[in-house]
Amino acid sequence: MCGNGRESCEPIAAQIATLRRRKIRALNDRFRQTGQGGRERITPGLQGLGMADVLELRRAIAGFTDFTTDNDPYGEHDFGSLIFKSRQIFWKIDYFDLTLSQGSADPADPAITTRVLTIMLASEY
Repeated sequence: MCGNGRESCEPIAAQIATLRRRKIRALNDRFRQTGQGGRERITPGLQGLGMADVLELRRAIAGFTDFTTDNDPYGEHDFGSLIFKSRQIFWKIDYFDLTLSQGSADPADPAITTRVLTIMLASEY
């Protein structure tokens, strides 16, 4: 019986979607925080900042926790925006197949997905 504390009132499809979103979020957080499970790219504008700044920025992204419904509407932790040394920075995680030739069929499955983190100056978007 729904509402008795033992069963969820949420339809099964919604429960499955929620579990899938949580798995994608966990995989994205792990990748963003450790670099494991994907590849990282920086744009030419960031390359111009120099390696020390890029490494400092990468640490800031690893520690990013300011997710809101505005910047994370699907709850996947796949996008962020921050100010770094007076510059607006965007970062985005995209999901590709293992050959990087097309999108992943299932971003919740790390066996068939390569995550790609792109970090850019907002002005390069």
